[in-house]
Amino acid sequence: MHDHADSLGALVRSRRRELRLRQDELAALAEVSTRFVHSVEHDKQTIRLDALLNVLDTLGLTLVVTGPGRSTVVNFEPNDAVEPRAGR
Repeated sequence: MHDHADSLGALVRSRRRELRLRQDELAALAEVSTRFVHSVEHDKQTIRLDALLNVLDTLGLTLVVTGPGRSTVVNFEPNDAVEPRAGR
């Protein structure tokens, strides 16, 4: 586990907070457990890709896989990301 500001977990946490969602609220919207959201935000090394994609999609984020001469966007369609909540 690492604590880099540019890690996937930090990005997920930042976007969740930007949308003014608690972990349990994001979990319900993404149809995953609160523990799973916590694991993602703390950069757990082994997580389920399908559940991660649900979380990212809910937050309006996209996973991009790159390699030599390649770039693939992994996302679900349509993107039904949640809108930011009014002041909390």
